[in-house]
Amino acid sequence: MKVRVLGCSGAISKDCRTTSFLIDGDVLIDAGTGVGDLTPDEMSGIEHVLLTHSHLDHVLALPLMVDAIAARRTTPVQIHALAGTIAALEKHIFNDVIWPDFARLPTPEAPFVSFHEIQVGQTLQFGRKLVEVLPAVHTVPAVGFAVTAGNGCWVFTGDTERNPAFWDRLNQLNVAMLVIETAFSNREKDLAQRSLHLSPHVLADELDCIAPGAAYPIYITHTKPAETELIMAEIQRFDQTLANGPHVTHDIRWLRAGQEFEL
Repeated sequence: MKVRVLGCSGAISKDCRTTSFLIDGDVLIDAGTGVGDLTPDEMSGIEHVLLTHSHLDHVLALPLMVDAIAARRTTPVQIHALAGTIAALEKHIFNDVIWPDFARLPTPEAPFVSFHEIQVGQTLQFGRKLVEVLPAVHTVPAVGFAVTAGNGCWVFTGDTERNPAFWDRLNQLNVAMLVIETAFSNREKDLAQRSLHLSPHVLADELDCIAPGAAYPIYITHTKPAETELIMAEIQRFDQTLANGPHVTHDIRWLRAGQEFEL
């Protein structure tokens, strides 16, 4: 299974793209601005879009992508999301005001997109890939995902704050890689809490929920571009993640757009 990081920033800036991951070329997890770096052929190969939640940095490119590839496809792009996320897309984006209603165009019988409701705890199958819907704690209905093709899970928290139910389930999985958000630095910890994002101080507590003896690389995503260096420095201080240094608690790394992983 190949995971391609199209975008992983918490905002736009030069060389920064918002959240989007391409799995094996046919499954897209979130549709942030990173989707815009795909070629038309690559976009045309996407059959399924899984959305963690409705916030703009995670769905911005979806209507534009569908518009770019509609003429190339004979079947709708399948969009999988919570009921609240689908309702938000229908009301605020695909509403014939902000963007055409692609769930009814070119005809209701043969639309450009189709919506499919998901629920926490559900497992979806796309070819050989299994995708489990994980709980998240955010300001709007939200989820994370665990994706596997049989050789360990790639796990993405989505946007979340403290999330005991997530760790309960994670510790039951064969995790090969964890992607976890840390949007704000400690100096913005109050804003992080109000907006239900993680800061390094809270991240430290959350990582203590990992089962004893479990070890896998942890990638930090969704950092605000202006604070990325500070956030990673604060994480390094609490976790002592110096290369080959003593007392390293976790293998924590900064996720970057353009990275590719084989699991």
